[in-house]
Amino acid sequence: MKLTLIAVGHKMPDWIAAGVDDYTRRMPPDMPMKLVEVKPGHRVAGEDGEKARKIEAGRILAALPAGSLPVALDERGAQLTTRELADWLASCMAEGVSPAFIIGGADGLDASVKTRAGSLLGLSKLTLPHALARLMLVEQLYRATCILKNHPYHRD
Repeated sequence: MKLTLIAVGHKMPDWIAAGVDDYTRRMPPDMPMKLVEVKPGHRVAGEDGEKARKIEAGRILAALPAGSLPVALDERGAQLTTRELADWLASCMAEGVSPAFIIGGADGLDASVKTRAGSLLGLSKLTLPHALARLMLVEQLYRATCILKNHPYHRD
């Protein structure tokens, strides 16, 4: 199974890029993770961001790996414990499905991406900066894989 993270935005702070890179390198060989950064749409002051979301949606959908299961990160998505995330990953492995997690831009995700997604996942009820959400997701995916591999990184 391959894990993909499609995230709108580039030029992340060094500490975010270093953290994402660190957890990506730690992933087990049979569950590699790939980060795909999508260029943000152009935003115009005073507009609601709909045009930017549509542009980003086209780029996100084009970046989805063939046959992957899109999972959109959304504040209204299901909030799982780390163990529940590990169980969900195990079911993906059993079904031969590779999830592609999607983090939108500053204005969120276009409805077309949410509709295409197999599910919506929420990291927290708190408002998170997109860069921090990226790092939190990668860390939780690493922790979930540790659970699946019986690695002592996760403590119950």
